[in-house]
Amino acid sequence: MKPCHNCQAVIDEYTLDKQLEPLRELTVDDFHVCADCATIVADACVKCGGAVYVPRTVADTPDYCPACRSDLIDRTGHDPGWHRDAVSA
Repeated sequence: MKPCHNCQAVIDEYTLDKQLEPLRELTVDDFHVCADCATIVADACVKCGGAVYVPRTVADTPDYCPACRSDLIDRTGHDPGWHRDAVSA
């Protein structure tokens, strides 16, 4: 069992796996935080409409889920980050 990188609590893999279900094919092995430190926001990804993961200490909800961000990096070779660029006026 690994400690949470955020609060150092032991990660309850069963609880976190249940919480991560909306994040497509990701599992507890893809994260290093416990269920108390992970927030899942449904329908927030601008690319697939899926859920996104937000660490408890972060205020902004990401625009891309981890899977879509990874897909964009694989396709373009460029990391878009978690947020889309702001549209210039």
